[in-house]
Amino acid sequence: MILIDGVQASAVAVTDRGLQYGDGVFETCAVRDRRIEYWPEHVARLQAGCERLGFPAPHADLLRAEAERVLEDVEGRAVLKIIVTRGSGGRGYRPPRMPEPRRILSVYPFPEYPPRFATQGVVLHACRTAAVEHPALVGIKHLNRLPQVLARAEWDHPGIPEGLMCDTDGRPVEGTQSNLFVVQDGVLHTPDLSRVGVAGIIRARVLAMAGDLGLPYRIENLPPNVLDRVDEVFVCNSVIGIWPVIALESRRWPVGPLTRQLQTALEAERSCRVG
Repeated sequence: MILIDGVQASAVAVTDRGLQYGDGVFETCAVRDRRIEYWPEHVARLQAGCERLGFPAPHADLLRAEAERVLEDVEGRAVLKIIVTRGSGGRGYRPPRMPEPRRILSVYPFPEYPPRFATQGVVLHACRTAAVEHPALVGIKHLNRLPQVLARAEWDHPGIPEGLMCDTDGRPVEGTQSNLFVVQDGVLHTPDLSRVGVAGIIRARVLAMAGDLGLPYRIENLPPNVLDRVDEVFVCNSVIGIWPVIALESRRWPVGPLTRQLQTALEAERSCRVG
């Protein structure tokens, strides 16, 4: 089912600014038996994104009611996608003075990733396409995802499910659809996303769990050659959870103990952290 402004439909107006300019935000939520994982966090980020772009965010209760309608016939695992655009407008970049934001909610089958991605780890593609720095948009999940589209088009190999994107200075930033963590000498590191990147829900949860478990961590700009000297690497997002990374080009890593500890803790939390 697809709901557009609360009505079951399958098409959006060609005047919609999300279609014309990518003028909007979105969230991708994992669902278990119609229960939405990390719902408050997803809604908070979506509302923050609307505020950053300068148009009213839908009320959380309205989004929740529409999400429940979309999911009413869903069994097992699924993926809920929520898009909020600025709504329709005329030709030209200037936003309408009184925007009427549009809500688009849809549900998709949960991706059938091989279990070995989580247990044995994944190989990453080294993307040539750079992550684009834009201070006004950093952190939020806006609809302007062309760098990720171009990066993901660089390879087509079923055994390589994700790619690593760097900034224009060659510093590792994130995956095409995930956040990046590395472990060096027992310390967890993740890129600083104050200039570029998406502040993922699971990234925040991993950092919170690291604090709860007494694991040292640092949020910092990673140097271009950092992957040459780390002990563990993993990526994460709301759908995949945590995937250990075992290879990138000529580099190889084991599935390390800190990755496993966080993976186990996250899966335990995800089983009960639902909306």
